[in-house]
Formats: sequence, C-alpha cells, structure tokens
Amino acid sequence: MAQQPDNTYDQWWARDDLHYRDGQLHLAGQNLAELAHGAGTPVYAYSAGRVAANLARLVAALTRHGVRHKIFYALKANRFLPLLTYLKLTGNCGLDVCSPGELRLARQVGFREEEITYTNTSVSNDDLEVLQRHPQVWVNCDSLSTIRRLGERCRGRTIGLRINPQLGAGYHPALRYAGEKATKFGLYQDRFEEALSLARSYDLQIKTLHFHCGSGYLTPDLDTFAEILARTNWYLDRCPTIDTLDIGGGLGLPLVESHQPLDLDHWAGIIAGHAQARNLDIQLEPGDYLVKDAGVLILEVNTVEEKGGVMFVGVNGGFNLQNLAVYYDMPFIIAPLVVDGPAPLQQLTIAGNINEAIDLLAEDIFLPPLKEGNLLALLNAGGYGSASSSNHCMRGAFSEYLLL
Repeated sequence: MAQQPDNTYDQWWARDDLHYRDGQLHLAGQNLAELAHGAGTPVYAYSAGRVAANLARLVAALTRHGVRHKIFYALKANRFLPLLTYLKLTGNCGLDVCSPGELRLARQVGFREEEITYTNTSVSNDDLEVLQRHPQVWVNCDSLSTIRRLGERCRGRTIGLRINPQLGAGYHPALRYAGEKATKFGLYQDRFEEALSLARSYDLQIKTLHFHCGSGYLTPDLDTFAEILARTNWYLDRCPTIDTLDIGGGLGLPLVESHQPLDLDHWAGIIAGHAQARNLDIQLEPGDYLVKDAGVLILEVNTVEEKGGVMFVGVNGGFNLQNLAVYYDMPFIIAPLVVDGPAPLQQLTIAGNINEAIDLLAEDIFLPPLKEGNLLALLNAGGYGSASSSNHCMRGAFSEYLLL
C-alpha cells in the first residue's frame, strides 16, 4: 500500500519545457489538452527541442573531456519519420539500426551509408544480403555465424565485433544485456580468438570493438560501467587493429523522484580515461536517452470505479501502446492534462483497455480526483512506445505529433 501523501500534487518532474501553465499541462510551449482535442486520443507528442537538448548534452560532455566520438541514434527506440528527419537535420548524429527495414528507413530519411551502424543478433542470410548491397554501412558482428556468413558474401569488408563483457546494468534485470546469466548477445571471451581467426580467413578488417551493457544505467551504476571498460582491455590487447570502441547505449533518465540525473561529467571522464589511454575513438548509440523524456502518451479516462477496494481509472489505451510498465516494471509518471486547483488526492490504479490482467499502467498512485472524460499524460513515454506497439485486441490505433 502506497503511503498517503499530503494534498499537494507533486510535480517533481516539471522542467522549463514541461509544466503546468494556468492549470494546463504544456510540453514544448504547447497546450497538450488543445493538441488532444484536435488530434483525438490515444496520441503521442514529442518535443523536438528536448531531443536536441538531450543530444547536445552528450556531445558537450564528451567534447569537454576531449573524447573523439561519433553518436548514432538507436532507431529502434522511436522511428517516427518527422523525428528522424529532425535528427538528420541537426547534423549531430547518425543512426544505429538492427534490421533491413530499419536500414532502408534510415536511407529513405537521408542518412548516408557511412552514417549508419548495423548492430543485431540472430542475423539471417536475408539480412546479410541487404548488408552486402550497402557496403559502407558499419556492421558489428555478434556471433561466429555472422562473421562466417558475412565473410562469404563480403570478403575484405571492415567490421566491428560485438562482445559480451559478462557484466551489465540497467533499470531492470531483464534489461541487462550481459551478466552472470548467459545471454544471446555478443562474443564471449572463450570464443574471441576463434572469431579473430575466422575474420582473418575472409580478410575481414576488424576496426571496432562493441559492447552494450543494458538499458537505463544511472550514476550509481558508473562503477560497473568503468569495470566493463576495463574488461575490454583483454580484447583490445588481442586485436591491435581496433581503433574504435563502441560503448552502445543504455544511458538512463530519472523515472521516480529518488532518481538523480546521470552524472554526465563523471560518465564522460570515465570514457576519456579509457579512450585516451588506448588512443581510441568512441562511438555510442543512445536511443531511449534521447527520446524518452521528450515524449508523452495522452489517453482519455473512460471509467472511474471502485472494485474490490481499489479505485480503478480506465483509459483508452493499454500495454499494447506502451509496454514498459508491464514488461520491465518501469514506472510511468501520470499527469492530468488539467489541474483545477488544490484538492484531496486519491489513491488510484490506472488500467488500460486491453483484455489482459497484466494491463495496468500504474498502480497505487496518488492524483487529484479524476472523472470520465478527463485526459491523462504518461510522461517518459517517448521511447519504446509507438515503435514497439501492437494491434492486440485490435486497439492499435494512435497518432503521433512532433512539437517544434
């Protein structure tokens, strides 16, 4: 049972571009209730300015520490075309893709082959044949099988090797791509020499070492991150042709009030120490970090009813539109689009409209009283929402807007 707060609706998450103005929630200077009135719900809204600010923050931190770097936005986080076009026009990043469909989309938006990295696992022959037709796309090979089959098709190509450092960090154990439990990702240390030999047999030139520790690491995880960097030395010592370290993505954002923003100065300092000691360029693939807190999902309340001692608030969207709460226990901040003034807070559970017991978007939270027809925003919904949505129960309809 959540602890009863005082009657003040806590807005710890508010910032310059996301706050209430005269009781109306605004994002990027736009009234979200007015947007929802015109667009209908469910609707995603993304602040282009926030995405740009998040990207600029990374660039600035790495630049301050003298890190030679390239950034590739992880397309799987959000593939909304206006957003991708906006990112292309910033000129500050390329794209990291993980399927032929994403690769084609990246090219359609205007990213050149040399601005694209391809990082995936369980890569099929069809995937490899698409990569063969895009010789300047950078491929990070995840397995011996991929090295062999790519080598058969693209002898002499320059590639990266994705390793599994057997150590990970993230919001949730299931979001850690490496650790004590074996995962499907990357080459393990006991097969690395075999990978080098296999690459040599096809004249593949290994220039990049890649790892991805997980999704959602924060400042308390930076010691783990530093240890992962230290573990890459074993691999780098065995492959002197490597001149670039790709540290993947996974940078986290505050999801609850107790979270502190990732200390980017500390993070960049750790990277700088490692990169400069080995004379390495750095690549990184932030996805969720760039878009997560830039996006909201707006839903309409359709039911407010007590059942079994719980006050359920039913809304017209569910985990098929934003699944992170169900899959990874990641909390959403629920914000009414209109707050009329001080009122006793109610303990509520926000229930989606999918006919599954797990479809709860937030449990035992405190909000001002709600009624049918009210609009709610799920904050921190910009990543892995629309991109991983489904038509489960044939309730997959939604729209998306980029706010400039």
